Amino acid sequence: MSFIDEIQFHAKAGDGGSGVVRWRHEKGREFAGAAGGNGGPGGNVYVRAVRDINILARHKSVKSFRATNGADGQNESMQGKMGNDFTIDLPIGSVVTNKKSLRVVELLEDGQISKILHGGRGGLGNEHFKASTNVRPEQSTGGVAGEDADFTVELNLIADAGLIGLPNAGKSSLLNALTHARAKVGSYEFTTLDPNLGALPGGYVLADIPGLIEGASMGRGLGHKFLRHVKRTKLLLHLVSLENPVDKIADIYNIVRKELEKFGEGLNEKEEIVILTKTDLVDADVVKEAKAVIKSFNKNIQTVSVIDDKGIKKLRDFLTKKLQGDSSSE
Repeated sequence: MSFIDEIQFHAKAGDGGSGVVRWRHEKGREFAGAAGGNGGPGGNVYVRAVRDINILARHKSVKSFRATNGADGQNESMQGKMGNDFTIDLPIGSVVTNKKSLRVVELLEDGQISKILHGGRGGLGNEHFKASTNVRPEQSTGGVAGEDADFTVELNLIADAGLIGLPNAGKSSLLNALTHARAKVGSYEFTTLDPNLGALPGGYVLADIPGLIEGASMGRGLGHKFLRHVKRTKLLLHLVSLENPVDKIADIYNIVRKELEKFGEGLNEKEEIVILTKTDLVDADVVKEAKAVIKSFNKNIQTVSVIDDKGIKKLRDFLTKKLQGDSSSE
């Protein structure tokens, strides 16, 4: 299933039911007074945030959603049944825009529910019009139509941690090793064209973000995809591959950091953990040298190799505790 991060749909709230003209029947009084009930209100349309990144793909072929109409009023002054609401489940991070009113709703938390369309009011039955000057009202009103509109949904991922780094830093491979995801892995740059997701124990979501290159903040390469999705992650996992010479490690690290700073929006202020990848390609002395270089920028360093699983369990446990807020993971 391909990754879908934008959809469009039409939605319609329920119409209100009509009020009715009815009469109260009592013994000895055939028409004891007005007793026509009001119509029931139409159902509303809501959107709800869920932890299901693939739900947009399931909505892709659905062109419209609709709440049900309210029922007409009844005799004995009884109001008609309310229409059923309709709730559209969307991934956390969805930005829902009403193309008619231009109102924007952002779904930022799991379970968040927001009303996007109001159901129509029910009409008035003849009892509503009863007065001393109108003892036998014949009036009633129809229900009001529910709102309708076209909507666009754009997904800005909200992940607990985002894997960043230059192309071929090993992001997809590490995501697969940590979470048993099935992200595509290749020996060429830009294997990842869309974000991949995986879950750590406890349901914490990791996002493998498309590779970043110099100039990404200006739209070069896949920078637009990278920056759009990484800005909502809580923690950055900055991967630096040890297939690069140690004397280039600082430059490689700083390319990504500079792009975060140039883009702004607080990206360069997010907490960052540096992960030195592909340690199987070098000996222990090189790993030690690389760690010394990175420590001059960031003291939060982990080392891994997905080829021999070295450091994977340690990193998984570390990240799980970190995201749980366990201070012992520092």
